[in-house]
Amino acid sequence: MLQIALLGFGVVGGGTAEVLLENQKQIAAYCGDDVNIKYILDLREFPDHPLGDRVVHDVKIILDDPEVVLVAEMMGGAHPAYDFTRAALEAGKSVVTSNKEVVATFGTELLELAREHGASYLFEASVGGGIPIIRPMQTDLASNEILAVSGILNGTTNFILTKMKNEGADFADVLRLAQQKGYAEANPTADVEGLDAARKIVILAALAFGTLLDPNKIPTTGITGITRDHTETADKLGGAVKLIGHTEKIDGKILALVSPYFVPATNPISHVDDVYNGILVDANMLGRALFYGAGAGKLPTASAVVADILDVLSHRKDERRLPVWTRAAENDVADPTAYVCRRAYLFEGCQKCAEKAKKALGAQDAVFLEGSRFALISSPLSEKAAVDALAATGLCPILTLPVLD
Repeated sequence: MLQIALLGFGVVGGGTAEVLLENQKQIAAYCGDDVNIKYILDLREFPDHPLGDRVVHDVKIILDDPEVVLVAEMMGGAHPAYDFTRAALEAGKSVVTSNKEVVATFGTELLELAREHGASYLFEASVGGGIPIIRPMQTDLASNEILAVSGILNGTTNFILTKMKNEGADFADVLRLAQQKGYAEANPTADVEGLDAARKIVILAALAFGTLLDPNKIPTTGITGITRDHTETADKLGGAVKLIGHTEKIDGKILALVSPYFVPATNPISHVDDVYNGILVDANMLGRALFYGAGAGKLPTASAVVADILDVLSHRKDERRLPVWTRAAENDVADPTAYVCRRAYLFEGCQKCAEKAKKALGAQDAVFLEGSRFALISSPLSEKAAVDALAATGLCPILTLPVLD
């Protein structure tokens, strides 16, 4: 029997136990042995749960038990999750996790520790909830050079933006609804300010390019400033506003950012709505591949945790190849002002102003909205080129959004 321990018995931890219990026969068949949850670490007691007698409050019990070969960490936050993960790896126990903050902040170090101690460190559930994305990037796309990764990485913000678009609702009203439905926390800062998406795009950038950026230093703009002007303008231009995490290389350096984008209807990401996530991987041989599904939730995320558990336990006698990441130095990071993309603009002005803006920004057309407002999409420009072009027109846009083509 293969003995494992769960760290954290909240939504994801409880879901992981549920998946392991409900599907124990097929899990045993896949691993070649029964999988048993020997310990559950949590501050609370669960007397009414079938596994309530497995609960312990001291991680040392788990670390000192040689029978425990794997630990699933689902505690959330950097500490003590990082400290417990480090200790488990140093004890030769493999770790799987759903904790994007720990992976994005300490992934380089923890992967190296796993290699040193003959263990595994897997984190499929840290990005995209139940969507398989990390393992496909490591294995199925291994023969490709990854050119860019872009995606909706946060279900809460996508739910809010979908409601704003479809119902003309204000941000504050939809945020309250998201909190009532349990999609957003009482303190929604990590979601609506883009911090959650920033950690996830940093992980995807590391998978794509082998370098772990500091999630606290990448350009990050959330959705708190999105208004009906943004959603209505996007609709008139034939697309939608989405909070996007994006990474690519510019002159050999890595760009990663999080921002609201205008996504045209021609891009499949434009049609990913509600709490779903969608991630586009652009590879030099395959082209574009879309990974779509439930980006959060108890059982979708738990299924990704259990997938990692099965991966480790079914290959426990094999030497595992873990990704090798380096921590980003200053000269590894691209200048964000060099990022070239099309941009969507909303202006106030007359027909003559529209013609001037079209010419300066290389737009094919301008769409007039109610009153004297018009919107257009520029040709691909760097930030500096866009600023210079606007200066030449003498016009000041009401809003600007990068375009995800």
